[in-house]
Amino acid sequence: MSNNEIENTSEIKDETLISTPEELYEISNPSIDKTNIEVSSGAYDEDSITVLEGLEAVRRRPAMYIGDVGERGLHHLIHEVVDNSIDEVLAGYAKNITITLHTDGSCSVEDDGRGIPTGPHPVKKISTLELVMCTLHAGGKFDKNSYKVSGGLHGVGVSCVNALSIDFIATVHRDGIIYQQKYSKGVPVTPVEEIGLTTKSGTIQRFLPDPEIFKGIIFKFSKVSERLRELAFLNPKVAIHLSDERDNKSETFSYKGGLVDFVHYLDDAVTAFTKPIYLTGTDVNEYDIQTVVEICFEYNANYSENVLSYVNNINTIEGGTHVTGFRSALTRTLNSYASSNKLLKEPLTGDDFREGLTAVISVMVAEPQFEGQTKSKLGNGEVEGIVRTIVNEKLAIFLDQNPGVAKKVIEKANLAAEARIAARKSRELVRRKNALESSTLPGKLADCSMRNPEDTEIYLVEGDSAGGSAKQGRDRRFQAILPLKGKILNVQKARLGKILENEEIRTIFTAIGAGFSEEFDPEKARYGKIILMADADVDGSHIRTLLLTLFYIYMRDLIIKGKLYIAQPPLYKLKKGKQEYYAYNDAERDEILQRIRKEVATKKGIIDVNDEVLPESASNDGIVISRFKGLGEMNPIQLWETTMNPETRTLLQVTIDNAAEATHIFETLMGDRVEPRREFIEQNAQYVKNLDF
Repeated sequence: MSNNEIENTSEIKDETLISTPEELYEISNPSIDKTNIEVSSGAYDEDSITVLEGLEAVRRRPAMYIGDVGERGLHHLIHEVVDNSIDEVLAGYAKNITITLHTDGSCSVEDDGRGIPTGPHPVKKISTLELVMCTLHAGGKFDKNSYKVSGGLHGVGVSCVNALSIDFIATVHRDGIIYQQKYSKGVPVTPVEEIGLTTKSGTIQRFLPDPEIFKGIIFKFSKVSERLRELAFLNPKVAIHLSDERDNKSETFSYKGGLVDFVHYLDDAVTAFTKPIYLTGTDVNEYDIQTVVEICFEYNANYSENVLSYVNNINTIEGGTHVTGFRSALTRTLNSYASSNKLLKEPLTGDDFREGLTAVISVMVAEPQFEGQTKSKLGNGEVEGIVRTIVNEKLAIFLDQNPGVAKKVIEKANLAAEARIAARKSRELVRRKNALESSTLPGKLADCSMRNPEDTEIYLVEGDSAGGSAKQGRDRRFQAILPLKGKILNVQKARLGKILENEEIRTIFTAIGAGFSEEFDPEKARYGKIILMADADVDGSHIRTLLLTLFYIYMRDLIIKGKLYIAQPPLYKLKKGKQEYYAYNDAERDEILQRIRKEVATKKGIIDVNDEVLPESASNDGIVISRFKGLGEMNPIQLWETTMNPETRTLLQVTIDNAAEATHIFETLMGDRVEPRREFIEQNAQYVKNLDF
């Protein structure tokens, strides 16, 4: 299968970020010498202060509102509009949401909720629809009468989507009348008009992203479906319909089982050790504000932990107080049960109870406080206590009523404890006293001379031959090279003790210097970029997958912090005379080939330089095409110019924008069940081209 399907990445030039499967965007990242900055002598007075009116700020600095203007930011527009419809579902008014990708490049989102109010706003004296669509921080989610909870409360809002769209049409079915208003770049181009009668209610919003803002405006069905599937799992009362008019593709996401179905989906490719355990409860504080907790978890035959957490449908990939409360209660309640029923063989820790655990935690909080605009971590302190209390109570009841399941879980934890104790000595082999102490570094690591992690990078290179070329071709000041021999262990199927017996894995942990698993601290990493570099063949893809699994399970924060990359060596070299060209895929090869042939034909007078059609007589004219079968075939200069030089190379940045889909793919590819893996390969084989068997 292709890298993009595994890593949720796409191509970008170096010093840019990629948002996740195929999410890339380009930003400039110049090195600035502050000592050489000249201070302008221009006046700085009252006239220098600029106030951006309306949505002008969004168009001027779009990345501040949607993260980037690449593929991830483009699809974020759909998420923002869908989130508003989901809020109607949470409020109990909508049951269906329909997303359509149209042939003209636009997207429409329709729901059967109440419909946005259209009458005059009592304060602003304009249509409420226009106010919502054209004003930042205008909506019904800032009081608790219209929406008790809302994921959209902390989002950029539909007004930002409007601002970043060249065309936007809002159609509202409300009170028996169809209302409509059109906009361009956040500015109304028509008044709110009555265009007909209706017997239904709801809102339809159709928008075409502005090509002047985004680097590309083509929506991807696979990218849209990832988030919609996740929302359908978290909201079992909604049916979400996605259709693509461009190729007549459609899919409906509806999961009546909710989180139970979610856990089944995540563990589809592995052997379940228990059936899903579902816990739910509601807390009401003194101000009559509710916090709703839903948790589903099960144990499987693997040894890693997979916990996905959500707050108001927002994926908190860095966890937060709700995750802390769950883990604390799980350990305490299981320990208490094991002790009272004399099932303990060794003192059990939280790690023992989390081995092979797959869990989904979803909480609905009236006033969520997230750490950072990315909403990646919940900070509400009171939520930890609420989750802990509910899990303690509900899980204790479940264990008493299901002693067979309880005994299986405790037995698995006892085995984990035995393995943990046995692995203690192995752990010491990779624990470093000082992350920058060169005397403890692996012998085969060719380290760099610079020590500031922000300025350095390490290449994990497949094979000694390619490692040798990389060592010779690198810039020794900031680039470190770690050659890897063969394929590392599949960490999805092994306990930590076995993992630490693998020499290559120990070497990776030691070289990066940030620890692993629960002790992992990304701030201690010795390098600002960790770059995986393997051959562009089946074995190379397998090696990348094994390495990605290692990072995803034991060093996930490196991915979250944007430090993990994948190098993109070229597939072809084209040579005409003394001129050499490199192509990274078939399409680029064909484009270069056509360009060379056209230049040759033009010089010979066969065609005019402006002609589009190339005659057959110019098709073969001394152009030599070489296919690189491995990194080792490139000499140090070629490897530097094509794959390692920050000025010319292409990198993929691995991200986890959708942790649920990433977890499912890793379980499918690396789990113990063959059938789901075969089905995945059969479904995605059409996207893989030119693999060497």
